[in-house]
Amino acid sequence: MPANLFDCYVAIEAASVQMLEAAQSKDWKEVMRHEGACAILIEQLRELGKNAQMSPTQRREKSRIMQQILRNDAQVRLLTEPWVAELDRLLRPAASGALH
Repeated sequence: MPANLFDCYVAIEAASVQMLEAAQSKDWKEVMRHEGACAILIEQLRELGKNAQMSPTQRREKSRIMQQILRNDAQVRLLTEPWVAELDRLLRPAASGALH
């Protein structure tokens, strides 16, 4: 667990970079693993954020980090959309014209 609120933002950014790298490599298992890590870190962020304060410098860096996380997320979504669509197609029962 990150030691403080700011460290949590840094850890989420690092996980989002790893998730993007996995998506670029089409390693969907790793994408899901890093997505899970991000979810845990976000929950920790919520807990730490209840009572934590950040310096003005940390707040500026937090803003940069958040923008980078959003850019990484957008790129991951673009890379995963075709995979998700293919997975959906494979899991959906085949539509056939014949009734049995």
